[in-house]
Amino acid sequence: MAKSARKAGTLHVVATPIGNLSDITLRALQVLKDVPLIAAEDTRHSRTLLARYGIGTTMTACHEHNEEAAIPALIRHLHAGQDLALISDAGTPLVSDPGFRLVRAAQDNGCPVATVPGPSALVSALSVSGIASDRFAFEGFLPRRTEARRRRLAALKVEPRTLVFYETPRRLSAALEDLVTEFGDNREATLAREMTKQFETIRRMTLGQLRDWVRDEPTQQQGEVVLVVGGRQPDPSALDARDLGTMQILLGVLPLKQAAEVAARITGRSRNALYRAGLDLKDDSGTRLVTPD
Repeated sequence: MAKSARKAGTLHVVATPIGNLSDITLRALQVLKDVPLIAAEDTRHSRTLLARYGIGTTMTACHEHNEEAAIPALIRHLHAGQDLALISDAGTPLVSDPGFRLVRAAQDNGCPVATVPGPSALVSALSVSGIASDRFAFEGFLPRRTEARRRRLAALKVEPRTLVFYETPRRLSAALEDLVTEFGDNREATLAREMTKQFETIRRMTLGQLRDWVRDEPTQQQGEVVLVVGGRQPDPSALDARDLGTMQILLGVLPLKQAAEVAARITGRSRNALYRAGLDLKDDSGTRLVTPD
């Protein structure tokens, strides 16, 4: 009888605390104890967590600089039927952390991948931000250089979803300055700093106020930082093609003032906005055609 193929080991993607070491889950502790090998972003950093819970599992480094080179050996480990845990320095691996290539390689080579969920700076910041979190876009770290950072923000300023950024303490002040430049002073934002740690700070205000506060409080330019920024709110006075089409039709039979009043009742838009649009629609000979989409 032919010998059955050996079952591949499972790659466990394990979330670890973002600050307070007590935040690790019971399942995560069990997995880290049971696996024969842990792939850690920084073995020196992770040793503190393992020592806290008396875990002596062997670790190997898997970070952004060596991940590609480390993958073949880790896949061989899994193909030998041995489980493997992947952890980052803090939080859930692959969220602005290395591990993406390893997870893909495991899947492509027929190795099961399992999640061991837990802390995430992204979700933690959203949950305490006081800003709508039903729809959001995670942008990770902004570019380091001012010009590139402003280009990225300029492309995002009309995004209606809540935006979440990670930022380094050294670049926080410059990032807030650029956010104000591109998004304006009055956009709502929350700074979530050093979450779960002794000097945790959660502060919601406008971007302009937040920029000034961080500039005047140097201690806020220290530690791990997440910025949650409200999405762009629609302008209730903005007119769309249908509104302009309604105005165009009415201008054919009514004076401008009456056309604006009737259009306001039909569309629910601002009479003043419709009146101004009517001025633009009229020309010397009467009106020019505007076709709604």
